[in-house]
Amino acid sequence: MSMSAGPSEDEEEAPMSDINTTPLVDVMLVLLIIFLITVPVVIQTIPMHLPKVRYEPTTTKPENVSLSVRGDGKGGCEVYWNLQKVTSKDLLDRAVTKLKMEIDKLGGPQNVTEDTMPEAHIRGDVNTPYKCIGGAIFAMQMAGFAKVGFISEPPPGEVSTRL
Repeated sequence: MSMSAGPSEDEEEAPMSDINTTPLVDVMLVLLIIFLITVPVVIQTIPMHLPKVRYEPTTTKPENVSLSVRGDGKGGCEVYWNLQKVTSKDLLDRAVTKLKMEIDKLGGPQNVTEDTMPEAHIRGDVNTPYKCIGGAIFAMQMAGFAKVGFISEPPPGEVSTRL
């Protein structure tokens, strides 16, 4: 801000105590114009078409692992390996053991391909907290399972076709 000096009553130069508000108004007008231009850009939505879910029947191989995950109603999680309830530590230990057994059955890691690698299939209840399913995914990936998929049920009346 600037100050101007002007003549006073006794003809001495004294600073005026009035503030020059012109630069402040200029800055505020520039900011107002910027906001008027940018707000419609920020509020504008982009039309998107989300992918349609296609239900594929799964081919169950004997080496695949089937997990069922659900919440216990008290903030905890219940994980079932086939039909047997397991803890987090048991899940990781079983997954490591299963993967080692399958790799040994194939003759070593050099014989493992994408098609022969076992998969983990997770079935989650509708009301299962995300942390439960995320924990099961994390445990299976920590064990070495490269493919972790979800088992879902198509809505009634839809026909599943093989792709």
